[in-house]
Amino acid sequence: MQDNKKIHLERCDCTVIHEDIVNSVSDSMPHDEILYDLAEVFKVFGDTTRIKILYALFASEMCVCDIAVLLNMTQSAISHQLRVLKQARLVKYRKEGKVVYYSLDDDHIKQIFDQGLIHSTEKK
Repeated sequence: MQDNKKIHLERCDCTVIHEDIVNSVSDSMPHDEILYDLAEVFKVFGDTTRIKILYALFASEMCVCDIAVLLNMTQSAISHQLRVLKQARLVKYRKEGKVVYYSLDDDHIKQIFDQGLIHSTEKK
């Protein structure tokens, strides 16, 4: 269902630049490369399948076969998404014989996810 409410944004009509504020914020801004990397991480979070995989990996490390069964998807599709998550350093893997187990790369991933989940489920 589409929400047809119009969002009203306040517009600033001032012509005075608050140079002290602009300079302060500019000095504290991370370099463009860091912001680019951050944007790439958030892009990875922008896919429902990858979110489901991450959510599953919060509970336990899992192999591709288990994740595929859990999400009712092909192993190939899961492998592709795990590759994207690995490239973004969100998951890591370990081999045990012929089985490859995936897990979260570090605790930061769950913190990012949890904050997004809290934000998404807040009452407005």
